[in-house]
Amino acid sequence: MSLLGIFKPAPHIDRLPNEKIDNEYKRLRMQVFISIFIGYAGYYLVRKNFSLAIPHMIQEGFTKSELGWVMSALALAYGISKFVMGAFSDRSNPRFFLAAGLMLSSIIMSLYALPAVTSSLTLMYVLMFINGWVQGMGWPPCGRTMTHWYSIGERGTRVAIWNTAHNVGGGLIGPLATLGLVLFGTYKSIFFFPAMIAFVVAIFVLFTLKDTPQSCGLPPIEEYKNDYPDDKVEDREKELSVKEILFKYVLNNKYLWYIAIANLFVYFVRYGVVDWAPTYLTEVKGFSTKGSHWSYFLYEYAGIPGTILCGWISDKVFKGRRAPAGVIFMAGVAVAVLVYWFNPVGNPMIDNLALIAIGFLIYGPVMLIGLHALDLAPKKAAGTAAGFTGLFGYVGGATLANAAMGMVVDSFGWNGGFMMLVGSCFLAIFFMALTWNHGLKSKSA
Repeated sequence: MSLLGIFKPAPHIDRLPNEKIDNEYKRLRMQVFISIFIGYAGYYLVRKNFSLAIPHMIQEGFTKSELGWVMSALALAYGISKFVMGAFSDRSNPRFFLAAGLMLSSIIMSLYALPAVTSSLTLMYVLMFINGWVQGMGWPPCGRTMTHWYSIGERGTRVAIWNTAHNVGGGLIGPLATLGLVLFGTYKSIFFFPAMIAFVVAIFVLFTLKDTPQSCGLPPIEEYKNDYPDDKVEDREKELSVKEILFKYVLNNKYLWYIAIANLFVYFVRYGVVDWAPTYLTEVKGFSTKGSHWSYFLYEYAGIPGTILCGWISDKVFKGRRAPAGVIFMAGVAVAVLVYWFNPVGNPMIDNLALIAIGFLIYGPVMLIGLHALDLAPKKAAGTAAGFTGLFGYVGGATLANAAMGMVVDSFGWNGGFMMLVGSCFLAIFFMALTWNHGLKSKSA
């Protein structure tokens, strides 16, 4: 089998006897869910390490503008890759696709421990760009897996729970960075220590993840759950060409464009807060380095209940309409950002509570936009649809949050940066509101 052949979708096999299908479906659904949850959490152990290293690197003489420029490489590459690799993922076996990206990312992040790398802005940027590209191999195969193993009628809550994987991984990086400093005595451990753990996670994915139910002798999820999306697709099991995916189901969908633009501003707020929190808290609010690491942890883990609640509200309260819940949560984010900004120095509890509130609220809209993209496309185009919204979120929002925030703060102070964050909250609300009454309903066959 060739290298590229490994990534081909697993072939369908003969169906199991009827009496075995239910038990096997339940067992494998749980196994697959755990695999993509832990696997995607592993991606976040080797994604945002640089943010935690910034205070140390500033002490070595780098400016915020320079380090923000380096950070922007990841967001730029990831946004493009999530779209491009999404198209490949829709035609690949997620077992190998997800694991390969995580292994490569772990190796790349470990290279930041080399003095030759951390002394060169150019090398740091190039490696960050490459890491961002392989990081784009994470979300799409998970999205493909969710659409094949969970029907549309149950997907809102399930995707919300799975989406908290990045909070688990993103939150763990703070304590792991602190533990690495204790164990190895160098800030370079922020890079290589979590990478070692992430590589082990990739091996776990190889042993646990499956492709489609049909590759395990099971019926399609729509048949098993008697829950069919109203997407006017004649053959849901047909592998689509890249041309069909792009021009039939993605680029001509105005609702995908609306939520993609909204995603740009949601991601600007998300990363404008989290990537600069360690620096802002230590420079302006008087936090210690370890204290800022734990604040980073609280921000990420607050997103877990918030994301699940947001998904549940969109399913149960708004009956599959994603925009109303997203608008409500983004309005709350705007209020919390204002508190975080105007809270006087000397009130660390209020700073932490504001960060917790932002984390609790921001990840709901992040999840909803990806979920809405899955709803808007057939399952064989799910990775590309989600990647399209990610293209705007990362190339636009996250890149600006990294590069523009650094330059604005250097030139106009933190007030200038916070003005951009608040303005982005309201622009995100506007574009999400354009899809206010849209929600893809499911129906029985």
